[in-house]
Amino acid sequence: MKIRPAKVSDVKEIHKLVEHYANNKEMLHRSLNSIYENIQEYVVVENEESVIVGCGALHVSWEDLAEVKALAVSENYKGKGIGKQIVLQLQQNAKDLGVHKVFALSFKPEFFQKLGYDIIPKEMLPHKIWSECINCYMFPDCGEVPLLISLDK
Repeated sequence: MKIRPAKVSDVKEIHKLVEHYANNKEMLHRSLNSIYENIQEYVVVENEESVIVGCGALHVSWEDLAEVKALAVSENYKGKGIGKQIVLQLQQNAKDLGVHKVFALSFKPEFFQKLGYDIIPKEMLPHKIWSECINCYMFPDCGEVPLLISLDK
């Protein structure tokens, strides 16, 4: 397995992974346009045959806060530590950018808790973060749980 920054040529595979979970109401949908516009935020994991089996993005939200977004792993590769590998890489990317806190909005908070994230009240996050939520068809009661980790631990 190899983790690397995503390229424009990866967008359709990233979209396919994200849509699989979004269609099962386990993640929010991302348009192809959104992925293209934000491709520099994404990392992907390739298997030995150079097939993309996982993805995730780090979106800087504010001076000292970034979000893990669009974290998805192919069903055939679940339980192999790929999601953890992606999150750890995104956290390193945050550190490299000088960001010291990373949050996630997740339907599966247990995954992030195992990685040291704590559940927080959504009021702890700036209102700007919730601007994406207002446009979501599941707003205001989607069930996503806000979690946060300080990278200075």
